[in-house]
Amino acid sequence: MAGRSGGDRRAEILRAAAGLFAARGFHGVSIDDLGRAVGTSGPALYRHFPGKEALLAAILLEVSERLAADGKQRAEACADDPRSALEELLRGHIRFALTEPALITVHDRELDNVPAPDRRRIRRFQRGYVEQWVGVLARLRPASDPATLRAAVHAAFGLLNSTPHSAQELTPEPMAGLLLDMGRAALLAGD
Repeated sequence: MAGRSGGDRRAEILRAAAGLFAARGFHGVSIDDLGRAVGTSGPALYRHFPGKEALLAAILLEVSERLAADGKQRAEACADDPRSALEELLRGHIRFALTEPALITVHDRELDNVPAPDRRRIRRFQRGYVEQWVGVLARLRPASDPATLRAAVHAAFGLLNSTPHSAQELTPEPMAGLLLDMGRAALLAGD
């Protein structure tokens, strides 16, 4: 374990915790289970996180912040072409959904176990991410009101975030293509 940076160790702990929380639920995992998963004692994790709730919050804050930053970058990179921006947003979210299904499961099941201040921060990042999509979609569907566009984005996320359940039978490449086609169709429906 020597030679790893603190950031690498933190990332390793977050990945392991996400996997355990997804498999067994937040309340089904002890601090000792978390420590064993990364080759240390449970109490040693307190050097990185003050408790299990803080670890859960860090998992969900990290992914929410990362998705928001990625969405902003993708939308801005194609600012002159909303159709390309939508494609990029879809591709980015699909890549996330196919490579990190444990994070989707943890968010869906465990957000209420995050302390309120962190939960509010997570929700702010998520609203910002949704608004990136709404802004792009508004340019493609100018006759649609923001509430309808927001509902369409949330519905598309439901489709894309189905990967913990839907991506079992297809390899990643055909699943990504299927999700891209379905996401695009869902978001542009009503044109």
